[in-house]
Formats: sequence, structure tokens, C-alpha cells
Amino acid sequence: MSDTPLPVCIIGAGSSGVAAAKALKQAGIAFDCFEIGSAIGGNWRYENDNGLSSAYRSLHIDTSRKNLQYPDFPTPDDWPDFPSHWQVMQYLEAYAERFGVLPHIRFHSTVTDVAPEAGNWRVTLQGGESRLYRAVLVANGHLWDARWPSFPGQFDGEQIHSHDYKTAAPFEGKHVLVVGLGNSAVDIAVDLCRRAASVQLSTRRGAWIMPKYILGIPTDRWSAFLIRKLKLPTIVARAIVSKLMYLTVGDQERYGVKKPPHPMWREHATISQELLPYIGHGWITMRQNPRELRGDKVLFADGIEARVDAIIHATGYHTSFPFLKPDIFSVRDGEPVRLYRRMLSAAHAGLYFVGLVQPIGATIPLVEIQARWLAAVLAGRIALPDRAVMDAEITAHHAGVKRRYVNSARYTLEVDFRDYAGALRTDMAAGKTG
Repeated sequence: MSDTPLPVCIIGAGSSGVAAAKALKQAGIAFDCFEIGSAIGGNWRYENDNGLSSAYRSLHIDTSRKNLQYPDFPTPDDWPDFPSHWQVMQYLEAYAERFGVLPHIRFHSTVTDVAPEAGNWRVTLQGGESRLYRAVLVANGHLWDARWPSFPGQFDGEQIHSHDYKTAAPFEGKHVLVVGLGNSAVDIAVDLCRRAASVQLSTRRGAWIMPKYILGIPTDRWSAFLIRKLKLPTIVARAIVSKLMYLTVGDQERYGVKKPPHPMWREHATISQELLPYIGHGWITMRQNPRELRGDKVLFADGIEARVDAIIHATGYHTSFPFLKPDIFSVRDGEPVRLYRRMLSAAHAGLYFVGLVQPIGATIPLVEIQARWLAAVLAGRIALPDRAVMDAEITAHHAGVKRRYVNSARYTLEVDFRDYAGALRTDMAAGKTG
């Protein structure tokens, strides 16, 4: 019998899966990576043939270039502050090429089932092929399974989810309602407003609107300076940024954008440089939440009725794993996710998740730290604690999220970049967790 351990399986080759592949390769751990599409990139590949990308043609990342990058692979110095999705894809492709992970990826490979088997994991592909692995790293993303709202009444026009929005061209000359006030909703409304006959943007509870620049400097660089250089707590840093933001854009309610009833540090702000000016110019009209659909009109919560030809629902996503049975693992909105260090299934040894986080801060450098942590665990360089310690850590994390953030499905996967990255780095330095 061979003493060679079984390989590891990675599911997905987006920014998280590629980072995991690089970390495992550098740690000398054998692995296979399965990607449903024909190329890497996941959500960042516009019109990805895996059918899962939510990227639209005008998409630019909301994280500035220097905060976007993997720690050991800087972005080009001649790039703009906020790269387009095409540039992010160039970056991911260069990263994969630089660290030699492409030969380890099997494209056009759909995983249909992942199940425990005698202390290992049986991974089955579409077509019936199956392989046995000692561990599975799930990196299939969580921005593809569209969440749709339900409104009373009947609508006669076109309805799509923001997941399927690509360009403004199909909405030329139409009266369009965008439901939601997150980043995608605002980006799409801005993209539409110069081609549609009218654009209305509805919100249920409002949001803080944060500009991309404050005093000519990307806003997230202010946050990074306050947190990393001055060592201020994240809550304090965000409170300072909110004051700077007010000096830059003033009172957003003057534009008709409702403010939440809680301070900005309790939620994710919506990032947009254009929304408030476009409202001020009359290109976008703010509305309250739809109360009823009435054929070619929509009745809003404040009693206003307006003509609408098309509705775009920018209402978020379910977190789904079609290859995992619910009794093995699932994520339900608002409920604690039972993952130690937001990655490791406490109930099922060998099942890990990469990128299943919604950070205050940038995602790409965070998943690189996750990937190195997982590689250290799989290489035996980090000793994991027992189940009781894991359960206690999970409970403490979710208690902290509940105290800090508003009660919303959006914060099911929330982490604070600095605190979370610090904990992972401490684990790697100490060679143990708990």
C-alpha cells in the first residue's frame, strides 16, 4: 500500500480557486482543479461561458488598484485607480501564468456531487467520472444564484435580475426601474440613464452612498491609511471616513437618497462617484420600495405610481452549492455559517471553503491569505484544535457579527479584513490554531 496521500480537489477557477491552486502548488501538495467553463476568472470574466458571471460591460472594480492585488503579485503601475473587469482578468491570467497553475486546471468539468467516503471525499463529475480525494476546497463563488423579490400584482413588461444585465442597449428609450441600492444596482442605473427614457431606482431601507474619491484620493486608501498605518480600529476608521465623505458630498438626503437609521460602520456602504450627481441632474429618480405591480405601471410605498417598461432586480444572491447535499453543508440567509475560521467544516473533516466571505476590505488579497492557511493545514504545518474549540470560535464570530452589523442576509458571510487576516497570520506563525 502506498504511503502517498491522496490529492486535494479544488472546485472553481475564479480568483479564489486560482489562489488556492497557487498555494497548494507552492506547498508541494498534489491537487486537481475543476472549472465548469473554458477559462479562469469566474465572476470577473465578462460573458463567461460557464454561465455564472454577473459581470456587465461597464463594470469596474470598487477596490482601488493597490488594495486589489494579491500580496506577492503587484498590479501594473500604469493602470487606473479602479481597473475594469477586462484589466482584472488580465491580472488574474498573468497571476495564473506566473505561478504555473493552468496545467493543473481541468476546464469544461462540472462537479455534480461531493460526498464523504471512508475518511476521504468522493468527487463525481458530469458524465459519471469520479475520483477520491483527501480534501475538497470549494471555490465556486457566491454571486451567481440570483435572489428574486416578490411583489404583489402583475407586470406586463420585461423583468431580469442584475445577474443577466450586460449592456444598456436593450433598454434604449424605455422606462426602467432598478430595484435595490447596492453597488450593482447603482452601477446599472448609472449605465442605463443616458440611453433609457427614464431610470428609477427603488430602495427599501436606504444605504450610505460613499464616493470612490475623497479629496482626489481613492476612498479605500483613506481607510487603509487609518487602519494599517495609524492602527485605528476599523469602526473608528470608518467613522472618520464617513465624516470626510460628508465634507465631500454633503447630505445625501438632499438628493433624495434615504440614509439608514444606523451609523455607516454597521453596514457596507454603496460605492459610487456618479449616483448623487446623476440624481441632481435628473437622470435618475429615487423611489421607495414597490408596493404593487400594475401592468405597465408600478405603485411605490409612498403612493406614487409611475410608468415602467422593464424592471431590473439587483436584489442579491443566494449562496449555493449544487454539488453538496444540504445535510453536508448549506448556507441560509441570516443563519450562522458553521465554518471554523470561515473555511473549515467543523462537522465534516476535509471539507473547506475559499472565498466564502464578504469582507470589510478587499476580497482578492484576503483569499490569498486563506489559501496559504489552508495549504499550511493540509501540509501539516498547522495543528487544528478539537471540535469543541472550533464550535466555540464559530459561535464567538457570529455573536460579534450580530452585535456589529445590521440584521440582514447581506451580512451572513461578513468578516473584518484586519481582524480576520490577523487571526490567520497568527495561526500560520504559531503553527496551531484555537
